[in-house]
Amino acid sequence: MSYSSEDIAALAEGLVSHTLPKEQWTHAAHLAATLRLVRTRDAGLERDLPEIIRTYNVSVGGVNDDQGGYHETITQAYLAAIRAFVAALPPGASDAQAVTRLLASPMGDKAWPLTYWSRERLFSVEARRGWVEPDLKALEHPKIPLS
Repeated sequence: MSYSSEDIAALAEGLVSHTLPKEQWTHAAHLAATLRLVRTRDAGLERDLPEIIRTYNVSVGGVNDDQGGYHETITQAYLAAIRAFVAALPPGASDAQAVTRLLASPMGDKAWPLTYWSRERLFSVEARRGWVEPDLKALEHPKIPLS
């Protein structure tokens, strides 16, 4: 998938405003929108992103329960890793260039969290509802705790 910087801005805005069509809310779109939000409104995202995603899910007819919808551990792990990724970008990299690099990185694979968490632990109700530490190896970019 290739996104322009305008596409990425539209994904992030569509997520926040709940206007993004559900079929466009893919893994790549999750990463692209999160990268854009980190670059444009990073302060407080640990607190704000969960509610943005939960309300978006409901707006497109989804649910947030013990089996589906919002997942705290996955969201916070990606947020911390994307922050570290953004901090390491070369100066002047556009959103399109950044997202292309991000999607080509290990995070571009939906199975990336399974490098750190066993499937059983990651997909537990506990991990869906709250932050659960990895059980396979330490996360290279630890979650930034909510203050």
